[in-house]
Amino acid sequence: MGWNWSNPFKEVANSKPLFLTVYGTVLTGIIFSAIYVFSAVYSPDSALSWSLSQHAAPFSSNQTLNSPSLRLGGGGVMAPGPRPETGELKPIWKAPPPGSKMPPLETFRLTKELVQERVKDNVIVATFGNYAFMDFILTWVKHLTDLGVENLLVGAMDTKLLEALYWKGVPVFDMGSHMSTIDVGWGSPTFHKMGREKVMLIDSMLPFGFELLMCDTDMVWLKNPLPYLARYHEADVLTSTDQVTPTVTDDRLDNWQQVGGAYNIGIFHWRPTDSAKRLAKEWNELLLADDKVWDQNGFNDLVHKQLGPPVDDESGLVYAYDGTLKLGLLPASIFCSGHTYFVQAMYKQLRLEPYAVHTTFQYAGTEGKRHRLREAMVFYDPPEYYDSPGGFLTFKPSIPKSLLLDGEHSLQTHFALVNYQIKQIRTALAIATVLNRTLVMPPMWCRLDRLWFPHPGVLIGSMTRQPFICPLDHVFEVHTMLKALPVEEFGPGISIREYSFFDNPLMPAQVKDSWLDVQLCQEGSENCQSNITNTAAVLRFPRRSNEETLERVFSPLKDVKVIQFSSMQDAFLRFTDKTREEKFRKRVKQYVGIWCCVEHDPGHIYYDMYWDEKPDWKPLPPQTPEEDHPHW
Repeated sequence: MGWNWSNPFKEVANSKPLFLTVYGTVLTGIIFSAIYVFSAVYSPDSALSWSLSQHAAPFSSNQTLNSPSLRLGGGGVMAPGPRPETGELKPIWKAPPPGSKMPPLETFRLTKELVQERVKDNVIVATFGNYAFMDFILTWVKHLTDLGVENLLVGAMDTKLLEALYWKGVPVFDMGSHMSTIDVGWGSPTFHKMGREKVMLIDSMLPFGFELLMCDTDMVWLKNPLPYLARYHEADVLTSTDQVTPTVTDDRLDNWQQVGGAYNIGIFHWRPTDSAKRLAKEWNELLLADDKVWDQNGFNDLVHKQLGPPVDDESGLVYAYDGTLKLGLLPASIFCSGHTYFVQAMYKQLRLEPYAVHTTFQYAGTEGKRHRLREAMVFYDPPEYYDSPGGFLTFKPSIPKSLLLDGEHSLQTHFALVNYQIKQIRTALAIATVLNRTLVMPPMWCRLDRLWFPHPGVLIGSMTRQPFICPLDHVFEVHTMLKALPVEEFGPGISIREYSFFDNPLMPAQVKDSWLDVQLCQEGSENCQSNITNTAAVLRFPRRSNEETLERVFSPLKDVKVIQFSSMQDAFLRFTDKTREEKFRKRVKQYVGIWCCVEHDPGHIYYDMYWDEKPDWKPLPPQTPEEDHPHW
């Protein structure tokens, strides 16, 4: 892709991974509406100070923001100071010269003049986060710069992120949040305080006179959105939504009269009009006056004070808020949510080109978000991600047609399909831990959608096709799979990769060229259990082998990067080491999650990694509170 990976990703590659139980991104926490309660995340609070008197007053267009809890700064590689807009921006990814010193923190404070350093056509594109989401931010910036969009700024909520971005040549400003460098908890006091910082930032930047495209770091840009936004030059605010059914079949704005989903503040564009400034100011004051109001709910409440009439017969804009604000709803088919993109693939079915995907409607917190973006091959990882030292294990999943297509799409047929795949993946996890290889997960097929409320299998009116390849977090607890569980209790960890791993253009040729196919055979048959070490050959390996046989046959093949089994049906019999097996079972039992929901209290149904050991197993929700727990 013509990008020097060693520069922007050096710090991420060398940092320790943050494996938290279930955690969500800073920006996800800021934007999710109440429908996302399934994405529970955890994190310690950070020291965010709040001063109502300092933030309630409006700012003049040339005023520096001096509040200790919103001491915003910019600059990165830019020199602060007034400059007329020339259309030429200093290049991104150009690191400061060797031997340079880190400028004083005051250099990165936000002023109109400093923002103007990155403005083009009077537009600035902004996001913010903390160091825990450095890789999300680098991915966000990389997609924009690949699209030729460089009029961007990143707000740093901690000095560690600010310094890291500065040395990578990414334009950055100081949010002055003094925030922890780790993930924040969804629904926690810190979570709500962060939402307020976002609103204060909008309220503070609009008086500068620039158009502001504010978005979260848990989304990526797939197409330059600025020409699309410019089409609706009369709009004061354009916002994304949580709409899951199409209201238009082309690239027009969604029909505001038919949109029932919440207006999602993860992607929205503000013009510095009087009505937009009034909305931002009132929104900010609303949140400062009541710390129980959620930022997204507050936005929705305000803009719905008045909704209608339409601005005209053609644009799709509607008068909202105080009757003067011109509001437009970005089409959910191309400004995609996690549902319209990953589950429905609405844009494909409508033959449209998506502008963005936002990792909403998902599970397993931040790790689930990363995995979804990786499955879509739109997340940028450092080179070592694609060349694990121990090599990779993969297999060709085998699913009978009857499990995929026959009969009605029901709880019974859904669980029969998923359980069949779980058993194969369980075998693959066992072989991966024996061979100390990273398992490339297969695509998961589902018959039913997963949501957080009772539903008939798919959302009525949506474009979800059955069966469909569902995100891994629909079935597996991705965050648990990647968590560092104690080895003495759960045995060694098992690394995983996404099903699209070998299709990713970032996959180095030397990995894909070092490949060995393994065909299962009947023990005792001709050429079964050959010890071929030539990677161009096919190794025939006996079914129902134990770990001792696996280790003996494959130990000479440690230099082979990829080992692909033709099947996982009866590929592994059992561990002969009972202690090893006990630890493995204890680990993988925690890897599967729930399906949700049916009309029952509770309505969720737990997946069971060892469902096949229970002849009477049925897909039923817990019948009593005592039964409401995972199968471990």
